[in-house]
Amino acid sequence: MDKIITIDGPAGAGKSTVSRIVAKELDFLYLDTGAMYRAVALQAKMQDLDFSDGDGLKEMCGRLDLRFVSDGDVPRIFNGEEDISLVIRSPEMDMLASRVSAVKEVREAMTGFQRRIGAKRGLVAEGRDMGTVVFPDADKKFFVTASVEVRAERRYQERAYRGEPILKEEVLAELKKRDEQDSNRSIAPLHPASDALILDTSFLSIDEVVKAILISTRGYLEDGENAESPQF
Repeated sequence: MDKIITIDGPAGAGKSTVSRIVAKELDFLYLDTGAMYRAVALQAKMQDLDFSDGDGLKEMCGRLDLRFVSDGDVPRIFNGEEDISLVIRSPEMDMLASRVSAVKEVREAMTGFQRRIGAKRGLVAEGRDMGTVVFPDADKKFFVTASVEVRAERRYQERAYRGEPILKEEVLAELKKRDEQDSNRSIAPLHPASDALILDTSFLSIDEVVKAILISTRGYLEDGENAESPQF
């Protein structure tokens, strides 16, 4: 398995943007595992599958043909020949992805897929259990977080920019519910790996977070485990 960097954290912490930039700077593959679970949720909804039907969901996962295409700043995800990059980015898919990711059979199927990808080349894996479950022996681990109020404001601005009629209070309530689901599920709950560097981005710019990760990561890759990490 090649060099692997994991970046975990809750929704709205900025980890997707940070992960994409870090992967580009290191010339690593960017793995958006959240998009994978959203794709599973979308397919399950389209097939009208019961989210408690582990065997049915496992069979469905085995038939998915997911692939990422990086021909711009934001990688697109395809299921077969269908570009599902936009349709999976709805608030509904956000909540359904959290539900389906708690199903043991789905988790096992996606974990296997993610590890096979990680065996091919240098990887920046972004998600919620990358450093704790999927890649516990990753070379460097980060947990990117922020206060729920800051994360809600960021999500609100994103959705308002897209023209969605949404209230800040609704976004905040949705994030709190998502945090509750992710942190308290019995399988792979959201929490930092014991050896992860925790970065609170509440008062940091994207550039500052990227710089901290690159300093820590490049130092490790070049000098080994004794390289000094930035302190926050």
